[in-house]
Amino acid sequence: MTVRAVRVIAEADVIAYHSARHGRSIARSIAAEHLRADHIEEPLVYPVTTGTTDHPGGYQGAMEEFYAESAARLAVHLDAGRTVAVIAEGDPLFYGSYMHMHKRLAGRYPTEVIPGVTSVSAAAARLGTPLVEGEEVLTILPGTLPEEELTARLASADSAVVMKLGRTFPTVRRAIERAGRLADARYVERATMSGERTGALADVDPDSVPYFSVAVLPSRIGAVPVPVPGDAGVPSNSGETNKTGQVVVVGTGPAGPLWLTPETRGELAAAEDLVGYTTYLDRVPVRPGQLRHGSDNKVESERAEFALDLARRGRRVAVVSGGDPGVFAMATAVLEVASRAPYEDVPVRVLPGVTAANAAAALAGAPLGHDYAVLSLSDRLKPWEVIAERLHAAAAADLVLALYNPGSRSRTWQVGKARELLLEHRAPDTPVVLGRDVGGAEQSVRIVRLADLDPAQVDMRTILLVGSSQTVTVRRGDGRQIVWTPRRYPEKPLAESPSPENSPKAAN
Repeated sequence: MTVRAVRVIAEADVIAYHSARHGRSIARSIAAEHLRADHIEEPLVYPVTTGTTDHPGGYQGAMEEFYAESAARLAVHLDAGRTVAVIAEGDPLFYGSYMHMHKRLAGRYPTEVIPGVTSVSAAAARLGTPLVEGEEVLTILPGTLPEEELTARLASADSAVVMKLGRTFPTVRRAIERAGRLADARYVERATMSGERTGALADVDPDSVPYFSVAVLPSRIGAVPVPVPGDAGVPSNSGETNKTGQVVVVGTGPAGPLWLTPETRGELAAAEDLVGYTTYLDRVPVRPGQLRHGSDNKVESERAEFALDLARRGRRVAVVSGGDPGVFAMATAVLEVASRAPYEDVPVRVLPGVTAANAAAALAGAPLGHDYAVLSLSDRLKPWEVIAERLHAAAAADLVLALYNPGSRSRTWQVGKARELLLEHRAPDTPVVLGRDVGGAEQSVRIVRLADLDPAQVDMRTILLVGSSQTVTVRRGDGRQIVWTPRRYPEKPLAESPSPENSPKAAN
């Protein structure tokens, strides 16, 4: 307890505290030595905790009625001029029951809230483990969240504390394990109180877990990775090299943190080594103890082999790609190398990301609302003849087209040639979306007619979305122009049916 809290209790006329039906109150037991015989005590006994209720409003209705009645009881003392101290374990406004009194009474009576030590801080102190360091972010979650939600948030967290365990513990444990954090998860029960227990969360018996316990995922920075011996750029160390390594190929989306999935964010934080094209690595926050291996964008196979070599030596490696790693990106390169000796046994996973086509389409409206084809205009890895043939086929099938890698400093004629091929199948006013640097500082999204597509306005940071014969361009009331492709395609007219007298059935 803080010195201020002790003084306030000493000066109060009334001491109020919440408890279950058994009448025992943790808050009262903590403050017991400071209570006087002449204190008026107001136990606020919950009508329901873990059981059921026959209240017509259900659990929520029963609790709302309880809080209203409790506030009315305290108001009687306040109206009589008495000072009321509502005591609460932890901090009164941090998942505390007092907040329900505060919302009902603070606007009517002079109120002071005395901050307390939260169970989060107490648990960290008992574990003797840093919760967060540097620029890490602490995530605090109630264990009552659905398992999928818990898993997603834990996967993306730097460090985390899950509260309100008890009956939720099995769900919380599964979520932590699914998020890949069970090995470093810690358990704290009744921190700083009698009956305190701490240990590895994986070793805890679910049937022994009370409500007043927390799961702690401490700072990742404390787990300094063991360097791999014998690598340039990786310090030599005679430590552990027999642990199982792995490679995870992740996509950063079109730009940065706003486009990351929770799973990807978690893997980037957990990796010991980051491998990738320098431009994409720059999108990933720098973490102490994490090694970064940047390279040029034209050495994909070498980059994949380097990452797999690190994993063979026991490292946890994230290969960083832009957009979605499986769309014209690093997943193919890694899997191709991983399919050969000596890498066949290295664990490799690919995590999805937001690809440029979907990102640009969302900004423009819904041009990919119907069937569409994805093509790369780069002839660095396949001949232009193949590209032209596929453009003809997709255009003839009246598919919307998402065209990646349309141009660069060394490729300046492909966009003009593609426009000529497409105009053989599409009307001149077919809408084309030019999405450049989507999600980045220089983001721009423009809509032009296919006939007006200017190759000089297209570079390697641009993606082209070419509409079908059904794609619509509309200017909305706010002046914004949007593009969308209907989900329903018009039916072709049915061939003229034979007359009854000429039908085979009539002839018989």
